[in-house]
Amino acid sequence: MNQEILSVILGGGAGTRLFPLTATRSKPAVPIAGKYRLVDIPISNCLNSDMSRMFVLTMFNSASLNRHIKNTYRFSAFSTAFVDILAAEQTPDNPAWFQGTADAVRQCLRHINPFPSEYVLILSGDQLYQIDFQAMLRNHKERGADITIATIPVSEKEASEFGILKQEDGIVKSFIEKPKSGLEDWVSDTGDRMRSMGKVYLASMGIYIFNRKLLFDLLQNENKDSADFGKEIIPQSIHKYKVASYQYEGYWEDIGNIKAFYDANLALTNEIPDFNLYDVSHAIYTRPRMLPPVKYNGSTHTSHALVAEGSIINSATIDRCVIGIRSRVGQDSYLSNTYLMGNDYYESLEHIAIAKESGTPLIGIGERCVIQGAIIDKDCRIGNDVKISGGSHLADTDNKLYAVKEGVVVIKKGAILPDGFTIGQ
Repeated sequence: MNQEILSVILGGGAGTRLFPLTATRSKPAVPIAGKYRLVDIPISNCLNSDMSRMFVLTMFNSASLNRHIKNTYRFSAFSTAFVDILAAEQTPDNPAWFQGTADAVRQCLRHINPFPSEYVLILSGDQLYQIDFQAMLRNHKERGADITIATIPVSEKEASEFGILKQEDGIVKSFIEKPKSGLEDWVSDTGDRMRSMGKVYLASMGIYIFNRKLLFDLLQNENKDSADFGKEIIPQSIHKYKVASYQYEGYWEDIGNIKAFYDANLALTNEIPDFNLYDVSHAIYTRPRMLPPVKYNGSTHTSHALVAEGSIINSATIDRCVIGIRSRVGQDSYLSNTYLMGNDYYESLEHIAIAKESGTPLIGIGERCVIQGAIIDKDCRIGNDVKISGGSHLADTDNKLYAVKEGVVVIKKGAILPDGFTIGQ
């Protein structure tokens, strides 16, 4: 176990770009790939890199995240490994909530301080990637860096969406936030393969390694009023300290908004996805659930789909979908390009009888439904003959039952759609 480094995972703010998925849960607690939570990604990357002392910083809707981490990441009593939640708290000397990424870490330094380390790894809680952080740490040491920034090569089209770094021989010389013009001055040597793909700009991934002593000094003294790493701490440090670039060339996706989240989930259904859930050397860990196998009743056609354990599929057609745990899909229903998050529980036979008698749809998807281009949050009750058609023809909207963002229909957690309900037809 690596004792020389501590990991700090930033849970993010209110998660407004992922609303309504963040209406009742924090961003790191949002379900992904049918059975995981977003926070499982950075935690798993750390565990796979033999870095098993982690703090997760949260402020909004953290109850479900706390429960998930408590039920998932349990280590031996003889181990020094831990994953601890550090929620924003008001104290006599600091009555304010987290004001940004750097301020969040600053306010938690008193909890981090008792744990010895030479380095601190700062991570985001809303990204999808598989990185060997040991390789990043070796790069940091070999270059004698004070700070290392994980970077990824991007094209000219993508560059305006990121903070762009200019590096020479692996050392960052300058930084610009989301440049809209003058990109010719920001070209870096990203290597022959990346150059052949037109990826000649280095974007910050929002992942940093700091020498511990410097991090404490920056946050408590030199930059004690700076709230954010990407916008303030890093740009202000480039000309004062040795800031190295660690170039990563694998799959990485910032899934902080609904469209990116939707696309990233559906991309997992590709025959050979860029993000490989089946790579045992980069396993994604999550809460173990004692659920039965998937059950298919009748003739069901499934194409390019991930179907999580405990699901019951009744003579349906499922095309390019992610089906979450304990999902139920009714007979003759058609689901396409949809992420069905699943359910937190099964309805008992008694509750099913009561629901049918009252005319309430059962939990899950009813019969003869047609659902396309949608995210169905957990514990929804979709009646029979419901039609949902997401796409660019829909304007953004938000109401009690669902929201539409960039053409993606998001059925809100626990929503009840009556028989014959229609969206986008």
